[in-house]
Amino acid sequence: MELIPSYPVDYQPDFGGETFVNTILERVGNTPLIRVRNLDWKLYGVQILAKAEWFNPGGSVKDRPALRMIQDAETSGELTREKTILDSSSGNMAVSYSMIGAAMGYKVKVVVPSNISQAHLTTIKSFGTEVVFSDALEGSDGAIRLAHEIAEKDPDQYYMPNQYSNPSNWKAHYFTTAQEIWAQTQGQVTHLVAGVGTSGTLMGTGRGLKDKKPSVEIIAVEPDNGLHGIEGLKVMKESIVPGIYDASVIDRTIHVSTEEAYAAANDLAVTKGLFAGSSSGAAMAAALKVAHDMKQRGVIVVIFPDGGIRLALNRKKFLDD
Repeated sequence: MELIPSYPVDYQPDFGGETFVNTILERVGNTPLIRVRNLDWKLYGVQILAKAEWFNPGGSVKDRPALRMIQDAETSGELTREKTILDSSSGNMAVSYSMIGAAMGYKVKVVVPSNISQAHLTTIKSFGTEVVFSDALEGSDGAIRLAHEIAEKDPDQYYMPNQYSNPSNWKAHYFTTAQEIWAQTQGQVTHLVAGVGTSGTLMGTGRGLKDKKPSVEIIAVEPDNGLHGIEGLKVMKESIVPGIYDASVIDRTIHVSTEEAYAAANDLAVTKGLFAGSSSGAAMAAALKVAHDMKQRGVIVVIFPDGGIRLALNRKKFLDD
């Protein structure tokens, strides 16, 4: 007796509705918007809503642009099966490239500063990605330069998304993040607060919301100095300015210290049950400043790029002793 039936190769069972996804990449986007509670009583009438991007399968907001850049490159013919995806990253984008590359069947090589967190490095390598280290003292700018040098030596071997200058980066947020926020707030969003790294999140989401509601205020968050400890963020005046960065999209910039970012991340975990990373803490600290300056009711949406698990694995003093 044959216990396991033999089906034709193209057999498609009818499960009576969608019960699974065909690939993990279908879970990129559509992240929840979470109301931040237990705020200062003086902020009555102001809502702060966190866009929790760690719900993306790769654990960060970078899944959105990484997927869009790779898909657009496939469509244009720039990326073929013979090529390796190559780019620089300070951490999260390298994870996203690695996950997406593995899911889509591409080889991936990333250039990262040698002081990259062990948690990020372990995750990246788990996907089979080749890692090249740049000088830690040169930060993300050094990784950018080295990645370009590698690509230029053998252009036929690599496809370089070049996340800092690729318009598909910000378009990913224009067509997904902005549309989700608009729908989730039913058009009531009044402020958007987001950190600046490649600037794709802020550029795309800001443009998308402005097109729907010009009065929405777009607020950029940057560290207060170049020697900071907020992963993923840049001080524009002291860094290679991304090609996709457009200052006209931004209404104002708030500078946050490393101490403020970590204190806000700690408070999010301890008093609000939201375990977020240092860049999310920086965005939250800025959002609170915006809220305290407001003279009327409003809805502030703050982008939380990633969760706190990788931060906790690498910084034992994340929580106060």
